[in-house]
Amino acid sequence: MKQLIKAKSDEYFDEVVAIRRQLHQHPELSFREKETADLVKRCLASKNIDFQSDIAGTGVVATIKGLSFRAPQARGTSSSLTIALRADLDALPIHEQTDLPYRSVNDGVMHACGHDAHTAMLLGTAFILNDLRDKFSGTIKLIFQPGEEKLPGGASLMIKEGVLDDVDLIIGQHVYPDLPCGEVGFHAGAYMASSDEVNITVKGRGGHAAKPAERENSLLAAATIVSKLSEIFPENGDVLLAFGSFMAEGTYNVIPSEVNIKGTMRTFDEEKRKSMKDTIIMVSKGVATGYGCEAEVVIEQGYPSLKNDVQLTEKCVGFAKEILGESKVKELPQLMTAEDFAWYSQKVPACFYRLGTSNHSKGIDSKQHTANFNIDEESMKIGMETMIFLTINLL
Repeated sequence: MKQLIKAKSDEYFDEVVAIRRQLHQHPELSFREKETADLVKRCLASKNIDFQSDIAGTGVVATIKGLSFRAPQARGTSSSLTIALRADLDALPIHEQTDLPYRSVNDGVMHACGHDAHTAMLLGTAFILNDLRDKFSGTIKLIFQPGEEKLPGGASLMIKEGVLDDVDLIIGQHVYPDLPCGEVGFHAGAYMASSDEVNITVKGRGGHAAKPAERENSLLAAATIVSKLSEIFPENGDVLLAFGSFMAEGTYNVIPSEVNIKGTMRTFDEEKRKSMKDTIIMVSKGVATGYGCEAEVVIEQGYPSLKNDVQLTEKCVGFAKEILGESKVKELPQLMTAEDFAWYSQKVPACFYRLGTSNHSKGIDSKQHTANFNIDEESMKIGMETMIFLTINLL
């Protein structure tokens, strides 16, 4: 089976590279991925793979049923499993600064997070699994979802439309320039943090800086809020609160009547997540009151923590070592970054792993979400082989 999968990956590799380059050249922002979805549909139709479209807007879900005969068994056993595989379609609002011959033609939009590769690899995976459907039983759902980069996250909308209703487990694969091409990485348990957006507005009488009796110091109140919250939540633990915007539109001698603060809060634990929110609200309002001001706190809920099912992930690690070699499979640390795949992981057993894509000898070492991000396209062959081998073995 390993040799067959590798041979099939070689067979489809050029086609998958061409798809990735087409997607890279024509990126689309979150929930606007019409051309991207149309390309996915054309590719699936060309291989006679059944699919449904227009899910959560531009989402596409393909289905491949195994033909290998097994005696009927209860749902949830290997012969009746439904495994979902996921890729994301959207790009980022970034001006590309590469010299690639297939660089983006959509000004100010770029596939700087690797979703073009995710989509191309999942299409290649679909082609190969469709060719090999007489080698396994069970069902495979291939989820091409919109809007990973934008709240509330396309995953949450796909779930609301029932995409997981018949799914037993789900696998996701994401490019990772922190690992070299040829390697993959896993982390069992809580892997990525929840992510919520914190908005604090401090209001008080504005006025002349030299007349403190006639105004409140909203700016000082806001600065104290940031300082106290930073003391309570230092940036070296399993929770994180960081502020990235502090807007006070006064001037040398004018204290503004309003100061706006924006930040992000992250954790791996839902109880700590709730406790953090309560603390942020309590401290902000208490400090503001002490300065004669008031604080309005709005915390917009983002993605939950991404939790990799331990048993499933351990199985996937073993299969990955079998197909790639033990030295090519790494254990990864927790990350404070967030991913909307977390929504899936809250519903069914999930394994979200990383695909190494950097190659220093080729000058490919830029990080994601940067204007010169790129991948070693050879990594897509590794990605297809890994995802296919995991899926067939789990089935």
